[in-house]
Amino acid sequence: MSNRPEQATDAVGAGPLARFCAAVAEDLRALALLHDRELERDMLLSLRKDCYEDFLGLELRGAKGREALALFREGLSDIPSALDQGTLDILAAEFADIYLNNGLGTSPCESVWLDEDGLIMQEPMFQIRQWYRRYGVAVEDWRKRTDDHLVNQLQFLAILLETEPGAERLEAAARFMDEHLLRWIEEFGERVATRSQVRFYAGLAFLTAAYLGELRDLMAELLGSPRPSAEEIEERMHPKAGVAVAGPAPFVPGAAPTW
Repeated sequence: MSNRPEQATDAVGAGPLARFCAAVAEDLRALALLHDRELERDMLLSLRKDCYEDFLGLELRGAKGREALALFREGLSDIPSALDQGTLDILAAEFADIYLNNGLGTSPCESVWLDEDGLIMQEPMFQIRQWYRRYGVAVEDWRKRTDDHLVNQLQFLAILLETEPGAERLEAAARFMDEHLLRWIEEFGERVATRSQVRFYAGLAFLTAAYLGELRDLMAELLGSPRPSAEEIEERMHPKAGVAVAGPAPFVPGAAPTW
């Protein structure tokens, strides 16, 4: 199924743009769920049943996206239909190496990729927390899963797009992606894809990076504004002395729902 609206001027709650935002939000939540936890038997059986065809709401047309989908499906085909505990243990160990103990050098937290010393809970985490506050959300417990974790960022993008869908939210989502996810997700995807011994996780990481890249290209078309270069983004995030750069609006104290 393809969800590609012709313009970004639809009224909130109606029209192609609203349907596009809803489809993409659903995709982002689905990807977040797969990065979120170890795969259980029921989830694996459901994936094997539903994911051999194009299961995403946004049809990936680029070469990288199609390649990523193919690798993801191959990873699913590697998992035997008669699931045994040994297979589940292998998948659990690989999940831990990628997402929990940094065994493959593939942290899902942005700070590790962008901080000069590769440390967790650095400036990117606090920048992202400002974004969350601006839109009235907060992570459930940042000590267990930091604000800049991949899962939290994917869920936040979904919230942006499905709440009051329209050009303004599309612009906000594009800016958030430029300033955060897209600065490191491609390297994350490539590193998992080359280091993981389980093709399912290699495909998932590669697919997530390809999906976000193609989504951002499409946003640029819809908004009629080209994607900024990596150099422009770095200048925005680290402006020279005396240059003021607008950021997320100050947080107004109040209730903030958690995930």
